[in-house]
Amino acid sequence: MQLRYAFRMYPDARQRVALAKAFGCARVVFNDAVRAREDARRAGRLFPTAAELSRRLITEAKRTAERSWLGEVSAVVLQQSLRDAEAAYRNFFASIRGGRKGRKAEAPRFKSRKDARQSVRFTANARWSITDTGRLSLPKIGAVKMKWSRALPSTPSSVTVIKDAAGRYFASFVIDTDPAADQARIPAPDRTVGIDLGLTHFAALSDGTKIDSPRFLRRAEKKLKKAQRELSRKQKGSRNRDKARLKVARAHAKVADARREFHHQLSTKLISENQGIAVEDLSVAGLARTRLAKSVHDAGWSSFVGMLEYKAERYGRTLAKIGRFTPTSQTCSTCGTVDGRKPLHVREWTCTACGTVHDRDHNAAINVKTAAGLAASACGAPVRPGAIPAQREETGSHGFPTAVRVA
Repeated sequence: MQLRYAFRMYPDARQRVALAKAFGCARVVFNDAVRAREDARRAGRLFPTAAELSRRLITEAKRTAERSWLGEVSAVVLQQSLRDAEAAYRNFFASIRGGRKGRKAEAPRFKSRKDARQSVRFTANARWSITDTGRLSLPKIGAVKMKWSRALPSTPSSVTVIKDAAGRYFASFVIDTDPAADQARIPAPDRTVGIDLGLTHFAALSDGTKIDSPRFLRRAEKKLKKAQRELSRKQKGSRNRDKARLKVARAHAKVADARREFHHQLSTKLISENQGIAVEDLSVAGLARTRLAKSVHDAGWSSFVGMLEYKAERYGRTLAKIGRFTPTSQTCSTCGTVDGRKPLHVREWTCTACGTVHDRDHNAAINVKTAAGLAASACGAPVRPGAIPAQREETGSHGFPTAVRVA
């Protein structure tokens, strides 16, 4: 399995200028590639090949007066930008043909220099390295100060330098992990659990445990409103507006980092304590169109389930999803009677058939586990196996995302 480990970078003033040049050159090459393809499409010609684009947009462009500054950055950065454009078109065409899962991919668009988030990628050919003093040495940029929150488990195959909307710099390394070693590091328990995700509580487990919802966005709402109001009053194009925009971005980044940390800690705890986990396949996009939209986005269910998915695969656990239309809140977990729909304000109800008094969330979590068929066998292994594709990050400190599954 491939994961990304991201660490905070602290470039000095000269290095920030060099990184800005790299970001800008990569953006220009990407836009030139998109323009070349669009021109060919309008003219009814075949799309130019990757080799032809590399020759025209990089090698020959460096010799012209208009693009001579492309030689000020590493050639690997420019080549990787071309590869990104190629990948964007492949995903677009695969999505049109139906060969790509998920939402339909949009056609590649031009990148804006006003976009607050920028990135460049260095492969092994760029000859980047980590110095003895713990700095990241990048070609034509220099040795950048790093904040290491953990040691890299193996030699990285590439590094991506990212500048986010809050003005922070990160170095994201691609690492190949050993599944056998990962599974041996966290022994398999003999427990299974069902999870009912909600808003009153973030999650209710089938063993009766309830995890409170931190509501990070709601708690920071007052500060965010003040920062956004100050931004709206600044004159467009002024330096004060740039400062105010950065203040808003940092406030949102703080909320997102805290939410991500909470998801990582909870998902790691559930994976380490349970061999089998069952969750509902919720339609978050649909729920986000209701009056509960802000609370749904604040909970971040999709991100949390994505973490459970890739950690389950990494550590040899079983993750089962049940259909979103399964009546888990209407079914009595004791006798199986479907007792009808109940308003959201009803948190406890009594089964009309057997008279059992149910806590709504706990009862739903039990039904999620039952519907998934995660009963344990005599040896402790789950009856129902499952292979789940991995997704996003792994636990780390606030502001320092540490592991991300490479799709």
